[in-house]
Amino acid sequence: MATIQPLSSKFFTVISYLAVTVLITTLTPQLSLAESVQPLSSTLPHNLSPWGMFLAADNVVKTVMIGLAIASLLTWSILLSKSIELLTLKRTLRKNVESILASNTLTEALQSNQIHGVGRDLIEAADAELHLSSDLLGKESNKEGIKERVASRISRIEAASTRRMLIGTGLLATIGAVGPFVGLFGTVWGIMNSFIGISKANTTNLAVVAPGIAEALLATALGLVAAIPAVIIYNHFTRQIAGAKSLISDSSAGIMCLVSRGLDRGTNLRLVKQKKAN
Repeated sequence: MATIQPLSSKFFTVISYLAVTVLITTLTPQLSLAESVQPLSSTLPHNLSPWGMFLAADNVVKTVMIGLAIASLLTWSILLSKSIELLTLKRTLRKNVESILASNTLTEALQSNQIHGVGRDLIEAADAELHLSSDLLGKESNKEGIKERVASRISRIEAASTRRMLIGTGLLATIGAVGPFVGLFGTVWGIMNSFIGISKANTTNLAVVAPGIAEALLATALGLVAAIPAVIIYNHFTRQIAGAKSLISDSSAGIMCLVSRGLDRGTNLRLVKQKKAN
């Protein structure tokens, strides 16, 4: 019995040593993983609001976001200024059309105080051409030539008016077409940086990946925020400008009728001679 006791004691000592060794071997990787994850999680950004994601974004992504924000601001500024401009212009053009159609002669329309802006320019251009062609007014064969020259002057004024009305709409078209792709560029750049961060961190934990992906997707969201209103506003102004051009065409048609009527009656010839005599 004296020899058995030391053997059993040694056996239990060996078993205990093995158990402790296995336990330490099992827990050591988990403790080291927890220690490696804890500092990483503590460095993750906790503010995932749009402003917080903007501040945490890469410089390239920030530049894209700022550019898209400026584009969106320009879009709404153009909406405000262009709406006031077209509203005032169309009101003036309607009054011009009414006054021109109510006139019996070109001189009556020229002396009217109700015609302003483009309508006034059209009437003065027609009157100026009649004065330049005063030596041809007495010949029947020259009437068509005079009408063509008057129509040419009027068409140039119409074209200039259309160009003025289109100012600003080109920028809207550019923002609407390019905005989503600029936002997509920011997203691709941000996601690329996120994958680089994942490779450096040696982890695929969603808490590590999500903030960078969210910052990148914010650029795409801003691109759509800038582009969608720009396209809608551009289409709205296209319809408004088409309506204004129609009113200008009505004014031009009315003036051409006054010129043609005056040539047929010989009124323009008498008026030009009276002005030269005065």
